[in-house]
Amino acid sequence: MAAGYSGTKKQKLNNSSGIQCDGSAVIQNGIIRKSLIVHPEMGFFCFDVLYCQLHQLDPPKSPKFCNDAFPLFVTWEIGKDNQLRGCVGTFNAMQLHAGLREYAEISAFKDPRFNPISRDELPSLHVTISVLHHFEHAMDYLDWEVGVHGIRIEFHDERGSKRTATFLPEVAKEQGWDHTHTIDSLFHKGGFKGSVTQDMRRNAKVTRYQSESVSVSYQEYMHHCQSSLQ
Repeated sequence: MAAGYSGTKKQKLNNSSGIQCDGSAVIQNGIIRKSLIVHPEMGFFCFDVLYCQLHQLDPPKSPKFCNDAFPLFVTWEIGKDNQLRGCVGTFNAMQLHAGLREYAEISAFKDPRFNPISRDELPSLHVTISVLHHFEHAMDYLDWEVGVHGIRIEFHDERGSKRTATFLPEVAKEQGWDHTHTIDSLFHKGGFKGSVTQDMRRNAKVTRYQSESVSVSYQEYMHHCQSSLQ
C-alpha cells in the first residue's frame, strides 16, 4: 500500500505491456495513445462504497465494469480548489472490483496524513481513479517524459535502509517540475532528509509507468443515481 503520491513499502510491479479491458491499447513509440480501461462507473462505485460506509448501509453490490487486474490508486479531493483529502494505492495488480472497493475506503479513512473523511464533506468531494500499466525500467533518472510517465524510485536512506516513493503521471506536470526537481522530491517523499546529490540521482533505480484516470464529482454521482432510478 502506498499513501498519497509516494510510498515507503516495496511493491510488486505489473509488467504487462498490453492492455485488454473492454477495449485495447494502442502503443506508439512506447506510449499508450488509446485505451478503454477506466470508466466513470468506477468513480460512481467508489462513491457508492464511501456513501454506504458513512451512512452505515450494507456495502454496494459488485459493479458491472471490467474486472481485470491492475495496480491502482484512488484519490479523494475536496472543494473547488481540489485540495487533496486522501490518496492511497497499490502496485500489486488487483482485480478492479475488489481493489477499488478496498482503496476507496483506505484512501478516505486511513491515509495517515489526514483525518477520516466525514459525512459533512461528502457533497464537496471528487474522486479520481488511476489504473497503472506499462511498467518499464528506465535507463536513468532522466529516461521518462513529464506528463506521460509516472515515476517510482528505489534508493537507500542515510541508515542504509531501502526506500521507495512514487508520483503518478500528472503530479510533475501539475507542479511545473522538471526531471531533476521531480526525482529530488521523490527522495524527500521517500523519507530522505538531506540534500540530494547527483550521485544519488544516478544510483537510484527508476521505474516508469503510465496510467489512465477518470474523475467524478459528488454532483455527477448524484445525477447518475437519479438517472438510474428513472
